[in-house]
Amino acid sequence: MAIQISPSILSADFARLADEAAAVPGADWLHVDVMDGHFVPNLTLGLPIVESLLKATPTPLDCHLMIEDPDRWAPAYAEAGAGSVTIHARAASAPVRTLREIRRHGARAGLALNPAEPVEPYEDLIGEMDMLLLMTVEPGFGGQKFLDLVLPKIRKARELLDNRDAAVWLQVDGGVSDETIERAAEAGADVFVAGSAVYGAQDPDKAIESLRAQAQRVSELA
Repeated sequence: MAIQISPSILSADFARLADEAAAVPGADWLHVDVMDGHFVPNLTLGLPIVESLLKATPTPLDCHLMIEDPDRWAPAYAEAGAGSVTIHARAASAPVRTLREIRRHGARAGLALNPAEPVEPYEDLIGEMDMLLLMTVEPGFGGQKFLDLVLPKIRKARELLDNRDAAVWLQVDGGVSDETIERAAEAGADVFVAGSAVYGAQDPDKAIESLRAQAQRVSELA
């Protein structure tokens, strides 16, 4: 598997987002957590800031929408130029239509599941998505500890994707660090969102390189 690292700007300095984006040239993506204060208790940023950030960095944006009514709002993020747009399954009234709309506007379409949500009910939607995101913390805040209870679900998701021979990325988000990334990679994840592990490091880009090397080493042995 090709390992990808997506640093979360939730852990960056919001007053210096362009500089913070430039500090991680080795990133595969920039993970943008869009929170509305309703679907999750936190409130972060929205489409206008995403549009500005798109002009400030060549790194593609990985927009994770933790919002109510993603059916209404998600296509606009894809239309604006985000490289990937992920919606939460339990927030969407029409997930198939919304995933297709995201793709129609040129972005990769992702579906996210919270820690307590099983993956099996969404097996039939695999063909409608480009990425499956498994939250490894409860969504809403950065800096939380990785939940090992999600590891069996990562393994199950990897099995389902492999059985379908699907070219669908398996992303994990929450508590990813040099202490946890190997467990997630061994379970089958290949895209890793890392916030404080990157932006809390003295050299953020070197932290990305180190995380990728750890995950790649484990995935080659799995």
